[in-house]
Amino acid sequence: MGAGRTQNFILKDNKFPEQNQAVSPKSNKAFNSSFRNLGKSQLGGVIFGCKTATIDECLNNQLFGLPGPHISYVKNIDLGLPLFLFNYSTRRLHGIFEAACPGKLNINPYGWTSDGSERTSYPAQVQIRLRLHCQSLHEEQFKPIIWDNYYNLKHFWFELDHAQTDRLISLLSSVVIAPTTSAPKLTKERKIPSTSQWRELKSEGFDTAVSNGDFAPSSSSNGSLDALDVDCNQSYETYSDRRTIEESEKDLIYMKLKEMALNRERFDPSLTVDNNVVIDGENLKQERLLEKQIISEEKPEIISVKSTDDPSGIAQLKKRMEEFDAFKTEQSRKMEYLQQKLLEAETEIQLLKDRCMVLESRSNPDVANGDKTASGNFTELNSDINEFMYLIGGYDGTQWLSALDSYSPSLDTVKSLKPMNSARSYASVARLNGEIYVFGGGNGSLWYDTVEAYHPDNNTWTSRPSLNRVKGSLAGATVNNKLFALGGGNGHESFSDVEMLDLDVGRWIPTQSMLHKRFALAAVEHNGAIYAVGGFDGKSYLKSVERFDPREHSWTRIASMNTQRGCHSLTVMNEKLYALGGYDGKEMVSSVEIFDPRIGSWMTGEPMSEQRGYAAAAVLKGSMYIIGGVVSGECGDNIIETIECYKEGQGWQSTNLKAIGRRCFASAIVL
Repeated sequence: MGAGRTQNFILKDNKFPEQNQAVSPKSNKAFNSSFRNLGKSQLGGVIFGCKTATIDECLNNQLFGLPGPHISYVKNIDLGLPLFLFNYSTRRLHGIFEAACPGKLNINPYGWTSDGSERTSYPAQVQIRLRLHCQSLHEEQFKPIIWDNYYNLKHFWFELDHAQTDRLISLLSSVVIAPTTSAPKLTKERKIPSTSQWRELKSEGFDTAVSNGDFAPSSSSNGSLDALDVDCNQSYETYSDRRTIEESEKDLIYMKLKEMALNRERFDPSLTVDNNVVIDGENLKQERLLEKQIISEEKPEIISVKSTDDPSGIAQLKKRMEEFDAFKTEQSRKMEYLQQKLLEAETEIQLLKDRCMVLESRSNPDVANGDKTASGNFTELNSDINEFMYLIGGYDGTQWLSALDSYSPSLDTVKSLKPMNSARSYASVARLNGEIYVFGGGNGSLWYDTVEAYHPDNNTWTSRPSLNRVKGSLAGATVNNKLFALGGGNGHESFSDVEMLDLDVGRWIPTQSMLHKRFALAAVEHNGAIYAVGGFDGKSYLKSVERFDPREHSWTRIASMNTQRGCHSLTVMNEKLYALGGYDGKEMVSSVEIFDPRIGSWMTGEPMSEQRGYAAAAVLKGSMYIIGGVVSGECGDNIIETIECYKEGQGWQSTNLKAIGRRCFASAIVL
């Protein structure tokens, strides 16, 4: 296991969301730290350490571990996150693995100890499973990919961002070891033993399974790996996503050729084969341990090669491998073609659905009267632009979206329009000259400085001048035909900056900054002034509110809210400002506060039915709608599918509107 150093980053205690957490800008190599402190949304993968003396236990028990201080980021490991194993003794990297449960402390409190009498020195642990069996890489092969992680000649940070992880997976995938013709063995779902149960199992030598079947027995004497699937306090489906090669013929050939090469090496180690088919002797044992995780008990017949064989067999072996590589290249080309055809088919299906809806609406009066189950192209039914809102980007629980949809709450219908040029969430939107401007934001791992404008008349997007720096979770508003971008942050610090887009000049111009740094704030224009409300200043969530008057060209503090909040929504209806939900530093809230500029104070409004933050909100035809969002610091199952509607004098009402589905980190706007 790798040795850890003292953590020197200054992290905030706020638990939600990771991208809201500002850290001290000391993240450079000169500042001696063994952690990068990537947030959960920024963490793309993790490298674990081992030595030749401990690698067998890591692989046999399917458990990786690091010293206790590393739990600061190991706890951010979620089910399915890519993992890698670095052997300090051989300086080689093994993979590709993935997390079979979230990272936590002391899954096996006695791991990597001689007799189980002492507590483990590596309690920051995660249960793993093999995602793709690849040949190991020497440090010189992967070092350029993670060069920024090296803080001295021999040690590097184990946390990988998404770009590094993708490049590392790509490199390992280029030396993948082909699967056999048999499907991998699957085991039933298991549970992690408690501390006392680990001690009991350890004293018994891990040879006896618990009678109720909850625990897996230890590795058998031959060192084979069981495909452990761990409950880890949440159920998941066992891993079975392995493809077989067409007709399985090429796999069989590959395994026979590989065995030939290994047998030949035993008789004459000086013989090697192109494409790294022969594995270094010092790593052969570990490579075979990995093979056992994906090879079933039924092995194909192996052709052995004697030392007296004709050396011309090497040339034949090279030729076979070249043919196999050509086959893999052709298969990849076919897959890319099929994926493209699938996208085209999905587009055609959507167009047909839209057309069917139009035809049904002409013959079905229920649709025209607002049938809640209708879906399709409502813009052909009603050309009044005040009948719908635009919903832009976000995250649906599966992917970051570049989508632009028009949505009619009265019909509960969605129309897909031309998507943005890139997936975008945590962005801000504003109207300018009849167009929709979307600026900043990111794709879950990368912040943007780009700006796009949508033309409703011709359904096209146009690139506009970029912001002066990358930022997300910012706010925007339009005053006097000028577009303003307020605050935001880049994942490390919060900004008070304000930029103004002047189309006559053709660029964003820095203007008067806000009085406070504000990340995940909300802002609106009302009666010629801009209101900036709440947010996160890098230390705490804010109650404060400030107003910008272009005539005075200055920000003025006004009455604060009663509740601190960030990642909330802000709307204007009937001359009043509504602050909806958000995060108060401890949890998402359902509370609503109302500001009347004529009175100059905030009053408590009727709360929403659900706690939610990072929701999209808009006012349409005298009704306020809040759409989706998240109920806690995690995405996935915590994304809210419901829509609530507010009318003055009637309060909040839950709706059965379902057309949008799961959506968070999106923006909504009405032209």
